[in-house]
Amino acid sequence: MRAGVSTACLYPELLEDSLYKLAVNGVSCTEIFVNTYSELRKTYAESLREIMDRFDMSCPSVHPFTSELEQIMLFSDYERRTNDFFEFHKNYFRFMNCIGANIFVFHGGKAVRNKELYCERFSRLFRLGKSFGITVAVENVARCQSGSSAFIRDISRLLGDEFAFVLDTKQALRAGETPFAFLDSAGKKTVHVHISDSGEYGDCLLIGKGNFRFKQFFGKLYGYNPDATVILELYHNSFNAITDLVRSYNVLNKMVKSYK
Repeated sequence: MRAGVSTACLYPELLEDSLYKLAVNGVSCTEIFVNTYSELRKTYAESLREIMDRFDMSCPSVHPFTSELEQIMLFSDYERRTNDFFEFHKNYFRFMNCIGANIFVFHGGKAVRNKELYCERFSRLFRLGKSFGITVAVENVARCQSGSSAFIRDISRLLGDEFAFVLDTKQALRAGETPFAFLDSAGKKTVHVHISDSGEYGDCLLIGKGNFRFKQFFGKLYGYNPDATVILELYHNSFNAITDLVRSYNVLNKMVKSYK
């Protein structure tokens, strides 16, 4: 397992500034949150890759800025729009090839009329990703159908080998479930985690500010997939300064590295 920090933690700072700030503070692994179309340009991707190469930084995953469009673009009956969205994702996948990332985070629909349609459209995107060497992975998001651990279990069964999962611990809690329920639903198909601490003061806290059962969680995650990446994902109002973020990353990194 590897630990890292999402550039989304520093939003709305410019992506390149966020990446540089994490790198110069010793964060060796990151998830890149692409914020707009222009950031998918090849020259821009190459500039990010230069920063990562300079600091020996890896990027296993990318989060798209088009997540909120997935319902209308992928799950409607307007075939041309659906095809256009698949075509647009090639921009993401080329970007990922340039920076060395291989996990694409997918929220999915909020109200898809049946699981078969959901799986048919997701399978097409999954196969498209694979043609670029990318794994498209469904993230549990409370406001989406993926916010249900039962839904994750069902589509995992229906999709078989064409399914991968990103577990977000805070989103599990916001859906009224536990991260452990989602972890058990996806099992070995869990390839990536967005993590934060949680407790009486909230569900998106710095490591050590809550009472999340990290030891139990990491033990179970390691048993399912020892190659999973674990990314600290906090909202900007969850910490005061970059030093808080780096301190949490160092604690998280130490915990994750103990599982070898």
